[in-house]
Amino acid sequence: MHQPTRLHAGRMRTLALAPSLLAVLALALPGLQAQETAPADAVKVEAHASKWEYPKELRVPDGSKTHLVQKGDTLWDLAAKELGNPYAWPQIWELNQWIKDPHWIYPGDPLIIDLARAVATADTVPEAVANLLPDQRRADPGAVRRSELGFSFQDFIQLPFIVPEGVEAHFKGNGAFTITGNKREDRQFLGDGENVYLNGGANQGVKVGDRFLILKTVVRRLMHPTIAKKKLGDVVQQVGVVRVLSTQPNGSVAVIERCLDSVEVGDHLEKFVEPANIPSQLRTDITEPVKIASDAGMVVYTRDSKYLTSGGDMIIIDKGANDGLKVGDVLLAARARSFSVGSDNQKKPPMESTSYYLGQALVVRTDSQTATCRVLRSVEELQSGDTVTR
Repeated sequence: MHQPTRLHAGRMRTLALAPSLLAVLALALPGLQAQETAPADAVKVEAHASKWEYPKELRVPDGSKTHLVQKGDTLWDLAAKELGNPYAWPQIWELNQWIKDPHWIYPGDPLIIDLARAVATADTVPEAVANLLPDQRRADPGAVRRSELGFSFQDFIQLPFIVPEGVEAHFKGNGAFTITGNKREDRQFLGDGENVYLNGGANQGVKVGDRFLILKTVVRRLMHPTIAKKKLGDVVQQVGVVRVLSTQPNGSVAVIERCLDSVEVGDHLEKFVEPANIPSQLRTDITEPVKIASDAGMVVYTRDSKYLTSGGDMIIIDKGANDGLKVGDVLLAARARSFSVGSDNQKKPPMESTSYYLGQALVVRTDSQTATCRVLRSVEELQSGDTVTR
């Protein structure tokens, strides 16, 4: 999310004058102080995954509204929609100081928007940002800078990976817990904000505030698409995060903070470790035919078992840490193509082969023999059996 950095000077001057000005007005208008401090109705904020310590409840001043961030929202776009001017985005940030970096707001984050400011900002462009466009940054060293991300938290909680030893051995070896029930027994598929029960408690080292990844088995005994009888293992997919609310000796109550797939009783839980955001560094060494390295890999799985996969989707390839792959590597995706160079009347004409460029994939997880990648760019859909090369 690209936005100009905030300007502090005007706001700080206003705050400096505010105490004395309010004191004078309070003497002149006896009812003013009570009106200024009277609390508004509190609005509860649902638990959700966010980098920021968002307020758990809001008191919304008169003339303002709340907005829960949706996927794809930016302060720039919200300012254009609510205030009539995208350059007025600092007006929203100013009222929501718990957001430490205005380039990043997360689905479920609550925002207070002062609608009265729409009149003051509509159709005007502040002088300080008059020459800035949405995709430009300030050149001064104090500006907030952020690279385009190739892998974010939203991608992380949808990540699939292969366990060659099988899910039973994997979960046992990692000491995984299980979701054994939920607050509303009539619901099979659960989502954000719902409570679940776990089979791990204080005796197993679980503490209030602990967070766990929700894991779902999606494929058993995945076979290699081109190597006959080669078993790759079971496919596990991350679907969300839970946070422990209370513990018993051998069980706990947790809330689903964030999920991007349905959660069910029987899903497994492993300790959550905050993922790193990986900047996107697209390659420019693109030629056709694509130069295929001798250690090139192959797409062996596409998330949700899609036949075709494009930008933003997850894939698993048959090369991993043992082959020297590292998180952050960007691979080129290519497809082999054979064509005839003989005459039409030949029964078996001679053939030539080539390859052409499909896109780029970022390595986001490595296991010993496989790796999970996020497709950064694609000019054509990828599919199982396509080549990936360094």
